[in-house]
Amino acid sequence: MEIYLVGGAVRDRLLGRPVHERDWVVVGARPEDMLARGFRMVGRGFPVFLHPETAEEYALARTERKDGHGHRGFTILSDPGVRLEEDLRRRDLTINAMAEDEDGRLVDPYGGCADLESRMLRHVSEAFVEDPLRVLRVARFRAELAPWRFRIAPETHTLLRAMSASGELAALTPERVGRETLRALAAPQPSFFFTTLAEIGALGTLFPELAALVGIAQEPRLHGGLDAWTHTLRVVDAAAAEKLPVSLVYALLVHDLGQGAPGHGEHDQRGTEPVHRLTARLALGNDFRDLGLLAARAHLDAHRILILPSRLLLTRLEAADLLRRKERAAALATVARIDWHARPGWEEKPYPQGPYLIALVEELANLRLPATLRASPPATIHAWFAHERRRRILLHRRHLPLRERVEARAVRRLYPLPQD
Repeated sequence: MEIYLVGGAVRDRLLGRPVHERDWVVVGARPEDMLARGFRMVGRGFPVFLHPETAEEYALARTERKDGHGHRGFTILSDPGVRLEEDLRRRDLTINAMAEDEDGRLVDPYGGCADLESRMLRHVSEAFVEDPLRVLRVARFRAELAPWRFRIAPETHTLLRAMSASGELAALTPERVGRETLRALAAPQPSFFFTTLAEIGALGTLFPELAALVGIAQEPRLHGGLDAWTHTLRVVDAAAAEKLPVSLVYALLVHDLGQGAPGHGEHDQRGTEPVHRLTARLALGNDFRDLGLLAARAHLDAHRILILPSRLLLTRLEAADLLRRKERAAALATVARIDWHARPGWEEKPYPQGPYLIALVEELANLRLPATLRASPPATIHAWFAHERRRRILLHRRHLPLRERVEARAVRRLYPLPQD
């Protein structure tokens, strides 16, 4: 029995990145050998074992044979006669096909170390094309390794384009696409994930809502000539640079989907349906959906919060559910601030709307009905809250500091009031 550290742990150590988890391959062993040593077997497709003390994963050396469609269409072959080189050959990229023995000696049969030094993402063997999930994995690695500026080898780029055109991407499950997407959004530069998919012809298949943003012109005074696609890439990278929760990075990814959606009205109104569709297809769950919808529907309201008429502003705050769930105001303020600052030349532009939004929502949400009205009919109570909240909004406006007044005038010139 020989045990080797494999994959990402070896790659990251050689790059100088923190190693967060370690995976091991065991050569020359049978399942009963592992069980006899106290390992616990998990996994259905092939035998993987958890170490009795560290709970790290140990997999028996294996090979694969393609016999179906998609990333699940494989038969796994595992027996004590499988050599380490055979196991490594089934992996995706050379930089992930290295191993270390128990004495720390590097095993590198496919040139992964050289590709690390030259910053190259290169496939290990012709078996690369058999798993469509590798299209997403290569794109994700570009996002994760963005600080090192890795490039895709020309021959691998050709394979990726062929895989994208083959129709195999349609066999990927929503959960796997969603999982790779979230990992990419947590990377240092998520834009590399999406630009890679665009370069190899996969963006329209996997993310048609994002592909629809390519070439969509925006107001030059606001976006300096950038189209909606380029602006979206800028905001997700800005969010990642601040190490925001991945749910907020996703909200920024989808905040402008209405730009590419047909229909009437401003893009915040058109953005609801594509956010619903994309989030459901990626199987991301209600939290991602709700933040995405909040970002799409309300980011323009956040920009205009200093100038919206009190009645319309109150309607919009209630529609965004901010008065009932006031903690959402901070999320919206963050999304709007990053959207504002991700425009060329606007990086240092003041954004008092964010703190103003949070403070206003806090005050309006905390209003308490006077004791003298507690027995009143519901219509009377509703009318009191509406009147009092509008009054508080007007008081806030009346006491705006000079900086906010100057910004309000600028916003009025840039953002005409919506027609409700």
